[in-house]
Amino acid sequence: MSTDALPTNVVSSHEARRSHRPHAIMPLPIERRAHPPDGYGRYARYHARAPLDAVDPVVRITPADAVKRRAATSCGVTAEIVQATRHVRIEAGFQAPLHLLVVREHGVRHHGETQIEGLPKSSLRDCRRKLTFVPAGHRYCEWQEPRVLSRVIYITFDPARLRVNPELDFAGMSLAPRLFFEDAAIWDTALKLTALIDRGRPDDRLYLEALGIVLAHELVRLDAGTPSAGPPVRGGLAAWQQRIVAGYIDEHFAEPIPLAALAQLVRLSPYYFCRAFKQSFGVTPHRYHTGQRIERAKALLAKPAPSVTDIGFTVGFSQTSSFTAAFHKATGLTPTAYHRSLA
Repeated sequence: MSTDALPTNVVSSHEARRSHRPHAIMPLPIERRAHPPDGYGRYARYHARAPLDAVDPVVRITPADAVKRRAATSCGVTAEIVQATRHVRIEAGFQAPLHLLVVREHGVRHHGETQIEGLPKSSLRDCRRKLTFVPAGHRYCEWQEPRVLSRVIYITFDPARLRVNPELDFAGMSLAPRLFFEDAAIWDTALKLTALIDRGRPDDRLYLEALGIVLAHELVRLDAGTPSAGPPVRGGLAAWQQRIVAGYIDEHFAEPIPLAALAQLVRLSPYYFCRAFKQSFGVTPHRYHTGQRIERAKALLAKPAPSVTDIGFTVGFSQTSSFTAAFHKATGLTPTAYHRSLA
């Protein structure tokens, strides 16, 4: 899918210098855009030679004909709506000297896996209303077999070109990767930006740039909640470590979560993490994870005519027997008896 071929409309160096004026918002059909080259180094060489007003699909998607793409760009920020059109396996990849924010409006997958360099892989199935942040230079890859056709917005920020207040030092800042998180402020701003693409009016260029700057500030604000690595406070995990671990387990409760993956999130060894977690939460990480699954199962069992097998699968148990045993151990009742007790 990737190629090193340049667009046929490459301009001369004299024309390129004249085209440094800000771009207008210009939704482009995907057929008119060149495929981006694969890899970080070739991306940089490609964009050094490509037309300054081109809107190139930075995120590689295979097969290309399984999605529709529309994009808009302004100074230092580009946003693209990618709508899946067929129920086929779709793969996506990204690595570039740009920050990437992935905004998932719709999308449930039968199977799939998402990974950002530096974070554990995730096989989360219901990805609706989830955000993902990929810092510049990090590798991002994903595959999925969609159950519900996805609509994803890819927003890229060029740290060197986005006109953020220099006091923020956005260009020199090292931001942390985040996979499948939620943030109301970022979500609302991203949806405003998405509306500009749908509307496609050239006079919205300055508004697009302004929204990009707001998102940059929101990402920095979010990152401020993740301090540098340090030992846990006496008696357990630090407050920020508790928030990150509990949030991750809550968002990925239906998936297997290795102890090493949780320890990596808060920058501790598995040994110290396990001790500190138990001191903070009163149970081991495994017991806490299982408890979150059981609480979700209770909510599902409160609905009419539940299927115990389906509920067990939904909350992460591969066999009905293991789900029944875990539920009975936690509540003293089988799932069926618990459902009847609520009738």
